[in-house]
Amino acid sequence: MDFRDIDGPTRREMIGGAAALGAGAALVQPAALFAEAGSLADIRKAAEAGKEASIKRIRDWIALPSIAAEDRNMPEGAAYFAQLARDAGFSNVEVVPTDGHPGVFGTLDVGAPRTLGLYFMYDVKQYDPAEWSSPPLEGRLGEREGLGTVMLGRGSANHKGPEATFLAALHAIRAAGRKLPVNLVLICEGEEEIGSPHIHQLVTKPNVLAAFRKCDGVFMPTCLQDLEGGATIELGAKGIIELELVASGEKWGRGPKKDIHSSLKAIVDSPAWRLVQALQTLVTPDGNKPAIDGWFENVRLLTENEKKMIREGIKHTNEARMKENLGVPHWVDDLSLEDAMVRLMQDPTVNIEGLVAGYTGPGGKTILPGRAVAKLDFRLVPNQTRAEAVKKLRAHLDKRGFKDVEMNVSGGYDPTETDPNSRLIRAEIATYKKLGVRPNISVRLAGSWPGGSFTQPPVSQPVGRFGLGTGGNAHAPDEYLLIDSTNPKVAGIVDATMGYAEFLYTFASIK
Repeated sequence: MDFRDIDGPTRREMIGGAAALGAGAALVQPAALFAEAGSLADIRKAAEAGKEASIKRIRDWIALPSIAAEDRNMPEGAAYFAQLARDAGFSNVEVVPTDGHPGVFGTLDVGAPRTLGLYFMYDVKQYDPAEWSSPPLEGRLGEREGLGTVMLGRGSANHKGPEATFLAALHAIRAAGRKLPVNLVLICEGEEEIGSPHIHQLVTKPNVLAAFRKCDGVFMPTCLQDLEGGATIELGAKGIIELELVASGEKWGRGPKKDIHSSLKAIVDSPAWRLVQALQTLVTPDGNKPAIDGWFENVRLLTENEKKMIREGIKHTNEARMKENLGVPHWVDDLSLEDAMVRLMQDPTVNIEGLVAGYTGPGGKTILPGRAVAKLDFRLVPNQTRAEAVKKLRAHLDKRGFKDVEMNVSGGYDPTETDPNSRLIRAEIATYKKLGVRPNISVRLAGSWPGGSFTQPPVSQPVGRFGLGTGGNAHAPDEYLLIDSTNPKVAGIVDATMGYAEFLYTFASIK
């Protein structure tokens, strides 16, 4: 099967990996370096022998979609991952209930001097099979021009593929007859794709918290290479709030309580227009900047050193290709690439994910809707907090007379920052350099993951994401993960497996 029609940017290109600092290491094929180094040759031999099992592990996991937004296969998803963890050597594995969907906790204690924490997720985004070139739960293999053999499937890149590849590293180390160089503490949640509303319950469960407080850092396996072979190291991530705003005739006390004939608009108020008016107050007239009262008062602007990182990083970026992949002809306000990347890293955002009122099917249906709903997400930057932002949004709407507009917060968490001098980040840099991969130090991820649950008290550990290989179209049709690479600068699944093994040994030994 040929998937050369698959189009779209890598995750790094989509969410700001272009804003990165190149460390200048020479680029070589990871496989060649491993062959020369030889220190983990026995593990590599085991990883190669286990390659088909690794591919099957990803494909089988993709076949069971756990979609929190649809309450689909959530208990089954937790139980399935719990068995994957046991198979990889974790003990004391337990499914942890929350007020929402369950998580999974486990430890792998080998008596090592250092302990590394792991953050996994088992939930994935929704999908429409009609939009895919192959069934989204099949994990079909095909060729992608310029990359090699890829696997298509929901969760292949975000994040079942990278997580299963990390588990493959544990299998390979055990198959080689080696003892792990570090102890591992694992938490896997099932609500990341809905804003992790109950992650705090997971990490503060007494036995879970006690285990994570013994860690020297927490990381999430992710495929972070770009097509030129560099790998992003993020020094933080934006936070997020996901919520609905709802305008209805019932709550408003004006307009209809149910859909009525549109001819009556001449004499009846419209909840749909009321929602539109409320939404417009949240941003500047062009929709490009938040206008919520007090929204920027605690925002930490980028330092000159951070802006320098961005300027250095875009030297490796093909702006025309980036725009083409995203399908956009211009950045907002016709910004230059440098100014656009600064804004991407620095600015909070207000985004409409979806807007629904009345009839949206074929043809027309002349009604005046009694209810209108907007789904929004808000990206937060350092020194903003979820609690502060929710409070300010509610106050902003109330002040403008929109007390009747309901605000239903479904999830979210604070932004996070990690000290570049932490052992975790230094180990990531050292591992990439050892493998001949250029570390691209990024100010922060413009997207979000709940790393703040670990950097903040009571856990208080540095966090990061790490991983070789690449994938793309996360949250979109034809999501893919690279399996066999034809690009000598980018790792396939065996080299990505070895990257995790090398990282564990580097983390154990770095001073």
